[in-house]
Amino acid sequence: MKLLIIGDLIGEPGREVLSKYLEKRKNEFDFIIANGENVAGGFGITPKIANKVFNSGVDVITLGNHTWDRREIYPYLDENENIIRPYNFAIGAPGHGYTICKKNGKKLAILNLQGKVFMPPIACPFLAAEEIIPKLKEETNNIIVDFHGEATSEKQAMGWNLDGEVSAVYGTHTHTQTADEKLLHRGTAYITDIGMTGGNDGILGMNKKESIQKFKDGLPARWSVCQDNIRINGIIVEINESNGKATSIERLNLHTSDAHRSRNN
Repeated sequence: MKLLIIGDLIGEPGREVLSKYLEKRKNEFDFIIANGENVAGGFGITPKIANKVFNSGVDVITLGNHTWDRREIYPYLDENENIIRPYNFAIGAPGHGYTICKKNGKKLAILNLQGKVFMPPIACPFLAAEEIIPKLKEETNNIIVDFHGEATSEKQAMGWNLDGEVSAVYGTHTHTQTADEKLLHRGTAYITDIGMTGGNDGILGMNKKESIQKFKDGLPARWSVCQDNIRINGIIVEINESNGKATSIERLNLHTSDAHRSRNN
């Protein structure tokens, strides 16, 4: 089983470059997953934009701490099982924290969790994972976890905690791709953060002018999405379907020009 997992989509530039990339490449992968919590102008997601992301070829959209930035997404989260928000959000919150995606005779479970360290108050992601993963294993051994968090230590701890229990644990949220991709001892693919898909000549995908000024004067700022040096960040993970163990993990960090080429070109 071959998975394409895309880092946080930042506004229209991120969405558009991914769409162009998938025009030529989507058939190479069994499942395509993307984090979409910043795809609506850098903050949140709307039903209209979610539909565009799905129509580009993405099978599952994961979210994070910006889930609630756009109120119009609330009913959509209840209606669509393939867009998921962190499982450890408050009980009764709109939406679902995991999904079982079925496609071409294959089955993949995707679990979304959010960290506690340097993040808004939230239920313990470790206990939440230990609660739900046995249920997911009743459906499939092929399980991946989008762990949306700030602290490297917390992400590493989650990776080792779930080593051998899931196929992959990958971090999102920081918008900065790390170079520590590896297979853990018991067959779980791990990376601290898969990065972002959008403008890399800004600050975390937003234009640098406003961010620099805010650091100087501390005043409220109105951020805008960076349009320069558009890149796709993510990972490709391969899984042995018979036992759910990862066999490889590869980082993606593609410039716009590379994203428009197929591997055969």
